[in-house]
Parts: sequence; structure tokens; C-alpha cells
Amino acid sequence: MKILIAGAGIGGLTAALCLQKAGHEVSLFERALSFSETGAGIQCGANALCVLDYLGLLDQLEPLAVAPERVDFRDCKTGDALYSSTWGSDYKQKFSYPYWHLHRADLLKELVAALSCRVELGASIVSYTENEHQVSIELQDGRSFDGDLLIGADGIKSVIRKQLLSESKEGAIKPRFTGNVAWRGVVNRGDLPDDFMPTIASNFMGEGKHMVVYYLRDKQLVNFVAVVESKAIDQEQADTLDESWTQQAPWQDLKAEFEGWHPTVQTIIDAMRDQSCFKWALHDHSPLKNWSSSRVTLLGDAAHATLPFMASGAAMAIEDARVLQRSLEKFEQLSDALQCYQRNRIARTSKVQTDSVKFGRIYHIQNSLARKIAFKALKHVAKRKEYFLPSYDANKVDLV
Repeated sequence: MKILIAGAGIGGLTAALCLQKAGHEVSLFERALSFSETGAGIQCGANALCVLDYLGLLDQLEPLAVAPERVDFRDCKTGDALYSSTWGSDYKQKFSYPYWHLHRADLLKELVAALSCRVELGASIVSYTENEHQVSIELQDGRSFDGDLLIGADGIKSVIRKQLLSESKEGAIKPRFTGNVAWRGVVNRGDLPDDFMPTIASNFMGEGKHMVVYYLRDKQLVNFVAVVESKAIDQEQADTLDESWTQQAPWQDLKAEFEGWHPTVQTIIDAMRDQSCFKWALHDHSPLKNWSSSRVTLLGDAAHATLPFMASGAAMAIEDARVLQRSLEKFEQLSDALQCYQRNRIARTSKVQTDSVKFGRIYHIQNSLARKIAFKALKHVAKRKEYFLPSYDANKVDLV
């Protein structure tokens, strides 16, 4: 088929690679003028790596990855571990693949390097039309392109989703501000003490906020993402905060937000003093019941934008790409294939969306004693939940 993809983020690029590998003629349209080197860390479990392995990318990515030994959920001030989950060799033995921390730019670079399809940069799609024979897109510069299938992988503010849902029973949906504002930064390992942190991920949790810290790029970098509940920002103000994670913010504001927190948190914030801090408002939307028409479908954040509290946004998009490819192989009729794709993805991605909200509430419990009690209770169900994400193999899962 002739397939058009809107958006060249992780989801769009992975879809392009899966579909070109299957022999389709793929054209990728990205509104940015170049492939961005910005971004920070992402977490990739076995469910993401099995797809990247199918695409033959693990050898290129392994030297750039960090395989953490475990993740610790810790009190924001004392640093006491409320819960720990073992990764490392135990994780790989259970799920056949390791758990990796990667720099987003490193993953994007390898995905782009593997492309052999047509790529149009600076190509903003403004609308599409579809009929029983084809789908056509119109770009902001007046050009148009035709294809058999259009995939909207154009993020949480998806132009494709807005039109698709406004023309369906689902109804148009606008991303909503969740009340959470996120900070991110990347620090050179050499700017931190030698004994800064073992090869783990640390999630420090406090009243209405938390910070996750972990290594990137073969431990040459340290990444942090901090999320703060902000009642001072309304929807209108939140809409002005760029979703691309590239809006700089004053270091002093970050320092003030985490005053009195654990020394590990203070150390990495102090190391950011003369570097760029970035801030953005976190948006999501309710799970969709339908995200496909006869010739148009959605993928990644365009279909199921989620909060980052399960660190699974990129992984869900990667899974989408492989399941979509397999669905197209399974059914001769395109409309049947798209229904198969969304039928096999909606329940899982909806669960990640709703569970991410629940985890965020636990991370931000206002009382430290109540937080300890919550994590004590969480231990009884954690083992089952820890299998939910990595045990999914998009290469093999039965498509119903």
C-alpha cells in the first residue's frame, strides 16, 4: 500500500520502519524543519525492545543505553526506600530483554538512520479528505499527497485526531491540562560527585510533587524529570507552555520548588545552575473508544496521550507500530485491518492512561505517613502489575 504518516516522533518513525520492512510505500511528513536533537531520557522495557529488536536496532542502541539494577521509590527528605523493583539480570531472565534508559535523541537518531522511505520535513498537514478509493492530505504550503492509508502520529495536539473525531460519533476532543507541570534537565556525569548514585533509578516523592533521576548514554549523563502539581496555572496559561519540552524556565524556580528535599535532589539541581532548565505543562485526554475510519487511524500520543507516571508513552507508541503492521498483514480489507489494530490496542493503552493517573496520585500523597501506608499496600499487587508492561510482545501477541 501507499501509506502516509503524519509526525516523525518515536511512534511515527517506528511505524515507518515497520511498514517499509513489510514492503509498503511509506511517506513521512514532519512539521519541524529538522529531526530534533532535543529531549531527555526515556525508559524502554522488554515490550519496547522486542520491537526494536525486530527492526534490527539493538546492536546500535546498546552502547548508548544504561541498564539500571533497580528502581527505588523514596521519601523526598529522608531518602528511605518505600518500595524497590529489581531490574538488571533478573528482569532480562524473566522477559528475554533488558530494561534500558536511553536518551530520546539517541533513539531518534537510530530510527532515522534506518529509514529508506520518503521524508518531507517542514511539512505541516492542515487537513485530509478520504473516499472509498484513497485518502489525500493537504499541506500548509498548498501541496497535496494521495495514499491508501493515513496514520496520525502527530502527538497530543494531533491535527489528524481533531478532524477524525469531529467527523465521527466520538466527537472532537481537546487535550486537558492535568494540573501538573514538569521540569527536565540533563547533567554531565563529570559535574557530579563520584559517589553521586549507583546504577539505579530513584523516584523521590513528596507532597504534590516528585522527581525521577537516572543515568543515560552509558552513564555519561544524568537525567531528571520533576513533576509538580500547580494550582497557580490555569488551562489558558498551560496552553502557552510548549508541549515539545523546549521551553526554558528559571533555575531559581526549580530550586525553590524542591527546597529541603534529599541531598541527591539538591546535588543535581545545583549542577543545573548554569545550564538550561526546561518546563512544560502536562496534558492528557480521556481514553478513546474509536480512533479509526476506513482509511485513517491514529498512533501514539495522538491516540492515547498519557501522563508519564508509568514511563510508558514511548513504549506504547512502539507497540502500536508493530501491531498496526501485523493487522495490515492479517486482513485484506483495510477497514478490517484498522478495526483489528485499534481493537487490540485500546484496552491496553486505556489501562496505561488510567493507571498513570492513579500512580501520580500515589506519588503525590500529601502526607508522608499516608504515602508509606499506600506503598505498603502496593507491595501486595506490585508483582502482578510489574508483569503487565514487559510481558507484552507485540511481535507475537494474538490479534483477536
